[in-house]
Amino acid sequence: MKTTIKVASTDEFFKRGKEVAKLADQGKRIARERIISFEDPEDLARLITTAKLVLFREVKECPGSIADLSQRLHRDRSAVKRDIDELERIGLVEVEEKPFPGHGRKKEVRAVAGQVLLAM
Repeated sequence: MKTTIKVASTDEFFKRGKEVAKLADQGKRIARERIISFEDPEDLARLITTAKLVLFREVKECPGSIADLSQRLHRDRSAVKRDIDELERIGLVEVEEKPFPGHGRKKEVRAVAGQVLLAM
């Protein structure tokens, strides 16, 4: 699924909603995509940091636990956890709890979006 991250106004949000509703009313196919929009460009800038982009690429290339990711990226585990929480909140990654043989359970992080486009 394609995910687009962009800055957009409330009017643009409702315009897109009307277009999708019109397609549904006409029985036409609706493209499967996710759009994450921010009204304030500063909110988008806080999300799209170099560290978060590197982390997202790593998760997309090779899913793993937060500990694995922090080790591979040579970053503090708590900083990786904060970034993962934010990426999960907006729907770019998913954290799934899985059994960890002999050690209880572990959380595995994987990318949700197959393709991410940043639009300004």
